[in-house]
Amino acid sequence: MSEPTQPVPTRPEVSSLRLVLTLALAGTVAGLLLVFVDQLTAPAIAAHKQKMLEQAIGEVLKSPARYETLYWYEGALTSELSDKVDGSKLERIYKGFDNDDRFVGYAIAAAEPGFADTVRLIFGYDAESGKLLGMKVLESKETPGLGDKIEKDEKFVGQFEGRLRPLAGVKSGEGKGKPTEIDMITGATISSKVVIRIINNAIAKWEARIG
Repeated sequence: MSEPTQPVPTRPEVSSLRLVLTLALAGTVAGLLLVFVDQLTAPAIAAHKQKMLEQAIGEVLKSPARYETLYWYEGALTSELSDKVDGSKLERIYKGFDNDDRFVGYAIAAAEPGFADTVRLIFGYDAESGKLLGMKVLESKETPGLGDKIEKDEKFVGQFEGRLRPLAGVKSGEGKGKPTEIDMITGATISSKVVIRIINNAIAKWEARIG
């Protein structure tokens, strides 16, 4: 005789409401964890960015003794804001001074879309002579090995010091020695042009404000 067939156990059905509640709870917990981690790390991230900015200002202004932040507020530049004004949301530049408290130049940060993503940079500028004092890329996601040379190629970065505005990009080796010319990086002309465009646009905007 054959053995009696055993009934196949059936799993109890889970209601749709329970599934929805479980997913909602998991989503809420994950969201709260993200908020907690963000609040926990935000001060450290902000402090790191501020330190990097201070170092960059020092580089493009050739190690000034000090600098002050000037905010563009209500149509004028000011170094002092009331407690009711959030300075983090205002445009600003940095005015550098030497050991004798003489003005040495402005550090101007600017950003525009690049080939891959937004390119952020800072440059030193002497408004009286129209000369650049230096340039440093703060953030870039340009193509590794090509576009990222705008921050890693010392020759490209170094040539901005002493150049006059408005800048003009030329193919490497084809310039005529003009003080406005910038030799672009071979194979990364788009990223090179982005840097030049950012600086020219930033100077055009801030020159009138600086006066």
